[in-house]
Amino acid sequence: MERHFDEELKELYQDILKIGTMAQEAIYKSIEALKNRDKAQALGVIDFDNQIDQLELAIDERCIDLIARYQPLASDLRFITTGMKINGELERIADLAVDICQRSLEIIDKPLLKPLIDIPKLSTIAQNMVRDAIDSFIKKDVELAKRVMLSDAEADQLRNRVQEELINDYMAKDPKTADRAVQLLLIARYLERICDHTTNIAEDVIYMVEAKVVRHHREDL
Repeated sequence: MERHFDEELKELYQDILKIGTMAQEAIYKSIEALKNRDKAQALGVIDFDNQIDQLELAIDERCIDLIARYQPLASDLRFITTGMKINGELERIADLAVDICQRSLEIIDKPLLKPLIDIPKLSTIAQNMVRDAIDSFIKKDVELAKRVMLSDAEADQLRNRVQEELINDYMAKDPKTADRAVQLLLIARYLERICDHTTNIAEDVIYMVEAKVVRHHREDL
């Protein structure tokens, strides 16, 4: 029985790695659609979300089934329950990529308000955080999880810079830019929220490995 349990845990690892990769791909393609003003790609990300939703449900069912059949204890139980939480965070990250595409579709046919520099940078930070958070889970790497959490401050600063520029340099000076500026503000906000969800994953990894709650104790990092 133990051998079968170990094999099923490995399959769970692979499923979580898969949904993590899919979430990263959704973020990347959502920003590429914005940069390239590509409606088809934006719509493709929206359609792709159905696959992610189905995988999220399957992972949850797998986790519940493992708990019911094997009644795991200690570290194995923490791994499975953490997997369920990370699964949910990744599904929400993919939903935010859909939100980005929906906002992009609102402005794709309109003149570009400004060169896209900081938003792609913020997207890169988000994608790297997702990648590293999943790696920390797979490798049970607490130090990598801590680095993910520390990266969130950089994402916040960049989002604030985007917000200040759009409000002060565009909306305040020319109200006619408001419709386009608001969509970019929302996109930056969605990327920052992706980073928040990724930080939650890193916190869950630390709990899984060390049975230590850091969500409300960042000073302990």
